[in-house]
Amino acid sequence: MITSDARVYLYLSGSAMAVRAVFLVGFMASGKSSLGKELARRLRWDFVDLDLSIEAREGQTIPEIFRNRGEHGFRLAETNALRDLTASLERDSVVALGGGAFAQPENRELLRPWPSVFLEAPLEDLWRRCVEHTEQRPLRTDRVEFARLYQYRLPFYRQATVTVVTSGKDPASICDEIERKLLSWGRTVDTGLSQNPFANSETGETQ
Repeated sequence: MITSDARVYLYLSGSAMAVRAVFLVGFMASGKSSLGKELARRLRWDFVDLDLSIEAREGQTIPEIFRNRGEHGFRLAETNALRDLTASLERDSVVALGGGAFAQPENRELLRPWPSVFLEAPLEDLWRRCVEHTEQRPLRTDRVEFARLYQYRLPFYRQATVTVVTSGKDPASICDEIERKLLSWGRTVDTGLSQNPFANSETGETQ
């Protein structure tokens, strides 16, 4: 687990931010909420689910927003909720984003000051989880459209600060890996070894 002294590296130490935050991104059913809760517990930070924040802000469920306003209306609500969240963070937080949030350029710009983690899983695993769970997902249609949407979003997910492959790993191992990668990335940024805060600390390549 990251110690209190080491956690300084989870954000740019030269910034004026007094609150630290980590944002989990990835496709639907990638485990952002469940892993986010576990990571927050380990760090003793708050956990925030952006979709729940949107529902509280709009007074409607996500499916209702899609049904009444379409995807464009939902994306506007999503960006507004994210803007409010990033402007009002008062406690260190782990935030789980909806599957399409990081694919929107306005949202990526809002998240630029903070590290983001792409939870990568095989398409087959993601589809199986979606089918097995009864949770209503407005953009989960047939298998072909599911795959098309995943391939469209994948290049945006890969712009996250770090990528963690989750297949075949238990939650504790995944959280350990997230912490190690963020700590390594933060040290690279803090010591000035990389001028790109989104560079992979091991390869020097942008993820």
